[in-house]
Amino acid sequence: MDVKGKHIVIIGGARSGVAAACLLKHKGATVFVTDSGPIPDVSRARLERESIDFEQGGHSNRAEKGDFAVISPGVPSDAPLPKAWLESGRKIYSEIEVSWWFTDSPLIAITGTNGKTTTTTWVHHLWQAAGLSCRLGGNIGIAYADLADQPVPGEVIALEVSSFQLDNIDRFRPRVAMILNITPDHLNRYGNSFEKYTASKLRIFENQGPDDYLIYNFDDPVLKKHIEALSRQERCPRLLAFSDRNEVPAGAYVRDDKIIFKMDNKEDFLMNAGDIGLRGRHNLNNGLATALAARAFEIRNEVIRDSLMQFEGVEHRLEQVRIVRGVRYVNDSKATNVNAVWYALKSFNEPVVLILGGRDKGNDYSEIAGEVRSKVHTIIAIGEGRQEIKRQLADASPYLLTAESMEEAVAMASQKARRGEVVLLSPACASFDMFNSYEHRGQVFKEAVGRIS
Repeated sequence: MDVKGKHIVIIGGARSGVAAACLLKHKGATVFVTDSGPIPDVSRARLERESIDFEQGGHSNRAEKGDFAVISPGVPSDAPLPKAWLESGRKIYSEIEVSWWFTDSPLIAITGTNGKTTTTTWVHHLWQAAGLSCRLGGNIGIAYADLADQPVPGEVIALEVSSFQLDNIDRFRPRVAMILNITPDHLNRYGNSFEKYTASKLRIFENQGPDDYLIYNFDDPVLKKHIEALSRQERCPRLLAFSDRNEVPAGAYVRDDKIIFKMDNKEDFLMNAGDIGLRGRHNLNNGLATALAARAFEIRNEVIRDSLMQFEGVEHRLEQVRIVRGVRYVNDSKATNVNAVWYALKSFNEPVVLILGGRDKGNDYSEIAGEVRSKVHTIIAIGEGRQEIKRQLADASPYLLTAESMEEAVAMASQKARRGEVVLLSPACASFDMFNSYEHRGQVFKEAVGRIS
């Protein structure tokens, strides 16, 4: 799209909003950034360097005047300002939409409730192992707008995409779209409607055609009916499924602990599933999805195999921090919903001391009660959600304690855990009641573990 001479309002002055502002200015637009709260210092400094007008702490009349608006993912579409734009019949786009306008680089876009960061990073790792150019961005790494602003010839972009970023797309079309799973999360942004949240996730493939690929979880019950409907459409992308337990029509699956590629009704053995470097069935699925992305780009099996064996995971996602007196301390701070905790607990056969809690998002902890009963002998609840955790899981674990801080929680855990056991931080909650981010929460946990003597 030609934006030269257009007047564009950016709603939200955080990382992706400011990146979009800079991209659009470089393409010839007049840009104004508005934020109802304070703009972070680093973002404000960048706007000043780029000579981009902005306001913070509220919206003036200038925020309502423009050809179209770009909304940051942290701003709900039903907030007063974007709502006023939409009610006036004018367009609002997401940052990933406007970024897509200005890059020809093939895009691998990865979404799902859990596993996005691990899988996006894994794709990047595999491309590097193949000696191919790949940049990492979106929800992690660099904002897509910054990648689009400085294109690299011959590259592929691996993009982690959230439901919020998909809410306001128009023509956004990845070469490879990937949906890892869909379970309830962020429902407060969708009027507590799981159907609306699901619809947002599914938008990742709405513009794809027969030359594109959609990689999806064959065993996800939510996805199943939507994929069946999609397969009957004339402009259906090429469908590649992955499963750790069932044979798929086309894609990758596990049979007798062997990873099998199935393409054009022909099967090809890749490797033993047990040789994948990351533990847990969920990481097996993440690895299968990564492998399919590589096959879509015709990367050799031996390169795929090496990456699946060598990839060590990402920080704050089942990250082993330290072993002290035979007790393993694991940082899973990125587990911000109940389903992620379920996957984490499934990864361990050892007894677990579980640090759980934070800002509750309407969690239904009954979903993990079975795993807690079978593996967790002590729950240590933290944050605003600790009373709700006590109410829902009081009968699931022999001990349920509460702590006022992460440091206190780690100290309690070190007293309760015995040799051969695991202390697992897997909160199931947002971090903002006690910390700046899940990264900050994980770092505080690691620092507290580092002080155990």
